[in-house]
Amino acid sequence: MMNPGTLSDSIQLAVAPVFLLTAVAGMIGALTQRLARVIDRARVIHKEMSQVTLKDSAKEAYQDELKNIMTRGRFINVSMIFLVLCAIMIGLTVLELFFAETSSGKLLVSSFVLYTFVSGIASFIFALISLLFEVLIASYSIRWKPHD
Repeated sequence: MMNPGTLSDSIQLAVAPVFLLTAVAGMIGALTQRLARVIDRARVIHKEMSQVTLKDSAKEAYQDELKNIMTRGRFINVSMIFLVLCAIMIGLTVLELFFAETSSGKLLVSSFVLYTFVSGIASFIFALISLLFEVLIASYSIRWKPHD
């Protein structure tokens, strides 16, 4: 039978990385909203392009915006992939820490914990970098100067 103190320590050790999972879940929610806005805008542009006979300059502007939207969508998807990978790696880290602690009464952590935790953190960093690129593309695609 397991000592209640050991079980408490095991839970504390295993729960520490769960705070990272909370951040990942929040970012996934934010990315989902960004992706929905990108998709909605692409649908509006496609609808406007099909309903109206446009001058070549207007068609070109719509095409440029669609290219930006497509690129933004790709960066959002890449970021989402890295966030899900991060969540999986951190989840595996939590499981191994918990099982290693509870199975023997003392911590016998293999190098697998190191790999899953570092992979999770690296995935989180790559997700943030991808999100940064998407935000930069979004902000630079806005026409900051008023039209004459």
